[in-house]
Formats: sequence, C-alpha cells, structure tokens
Amino acid sequence: MAKDNDTQMLKGILQGCMLFLLAENELYGYAIGEALSKYGFDEIPKGTIYPLLMTMEKKGLLNSRMKSSPDGPNRKYYSLTAAGVVAKQTFANQWHVLSQSVERLIQEENNES
Repeated sequence: MAKDNDTQMLKGILQGCMLFLLAENELYGYAIGEALSKYGFDEIPKGTIYPLLMTMEKKGLLNSRMKSSPDGPNRKYYSLTAAGVVAKQTFANQWHVLSQSVERLIQEENNES
C-alpha cells in the first residue's frame, strides 16, 4: 500500500515539474524526460512520462501537435493551455506550503535531538 502512495505522490510532483518545463518550451516526450534528468529525476522510467502527458492532455492542461523531426519520424510536441498555466501556479503555491511545513517538522526534530 505504501508503494502505491509513493507512486501517486511522485506522479503528482512529476506533473507539476512537467508543467514548469512546458511553460518554458514546447517539448516532446523524450526531451521532457531528458530535462527532468537534469533536475535529478534520472530514475524516472520513460514509460511514466507518456501516460502522464496523456492524462494531462485529457484534463485540458496541455495541447499537442505533431512536428517533423530532422532525426526521424514526426514527434508529438506538448505546450501548456491556459488551464495548464493555472495548474502550474496552483502546484507552485501548494508546493511552497508543503515544503515549508515539512521543513519545519524536520527542523523541529533536529532541534529535539
């Protein structure tokens, strides 16, 4: 059961991070995985990213379009919708509150030790 909770929490965090990446540039799935790796998410299976992209697109957070690639077949590029921009800001606000709360708990524990 804990593993399922860990997976759900990771997916939520990944979704928020992907919103930030896509706010900067229109990207395709593999490029998103590479960008996440640069921020320390190098253990994320590539098979996790594509279902998240599909879910985010179904929720109306992303648009997608096919573009030609100089390296082979066409690629599906993703960009934020207006709802995606709002979701990105909501994630940032929620993350700020959550991270401060967890940091306070850790500091309190360290001070008691």
